[in-house]
Amino acid sequence: MAPDDEIIAVLQELAERFPERGFGKYFQLIRRRGHTWNHKRVYRVYCGLKMNRRRIGKKRLPTRDPQPLAVPGEVNKSWSIDFMSDALWCGRRFRTFNVVDDFNREVLAIEVDLNLPASRVIRVLERIVAWRGFPTQIRMDNGPEFISATLADWAQKHDVHLEFIEPGRPMQNGFIERFNRSYRQGVLDMYVFKSLQEVKERTELWMNDYNEQCPHDSLNGMTPVEFRLFHQPQNSSNTWH
Repeated sequence: MAPDDEIIAVLQELAERFPERGFGKYFQLIRRRGHTWNHKRVYRVYCGLKMNRRRIGKKRLPTRDPQPLAVPGEVNKSWSIDFMSDALWCGRRFRTFNVVDDFNREVLAIEVDLNLPASRVIRVLERIVAWRGFPTQIRMDNGPEFISATLADWAQKHDVHLEFIEPGRPMQNGFIERFNRSYRQGVLDMYVFKSLQEVKERTELWMNDYNEQCPHDSLNGMTPVEFRLFHQPQNSSNTWH
């Protein structure tokens, strides 16, 4: 076996599994697997495989009055929810309903279907609550499904505060916006889907990797699940997995 064959195999496997990620994330995953290869050596192989694609970033104007989101101190203090849309190969549009816990950026659900009315949103939330418990608040935009009486009645019944962002200010819901970008890069823009079932299966695989395999810089290099378990009180009766 050539000296770099094992590194090549690992990099190719990571690229196949996480095609939207770059060298920094790959090297974190390599370290988490117990490999001790030198950073420069791995990067040399990475470049030799022509995996170092250059990206031209957009020029952005500086924010004059930033209002950073406050990270909650524990799970279930604040969830963020949002919709996304895309299309199948045949051109038929579908939507996704995404739910994230702001504390550890853990994705709690990605519901995929052609239509997701307010009643379906409630069913998804109830499904999460069954294993996670109720959140203190839910942050969202002013979409018709979110401002419906159905969701308002559900929230009032369970003492959940609905926090609406200002129209035209998506970064007030920055946690879910950042997640949406990762999901689009990793799934929606990465594959051509012929059926909803393909979208659901690929989404499920990606969601498990996002929560349990991929370290996040904002979580001190932990995965969302690791971060939650690390901060879970020792005497807690919660048995989330």
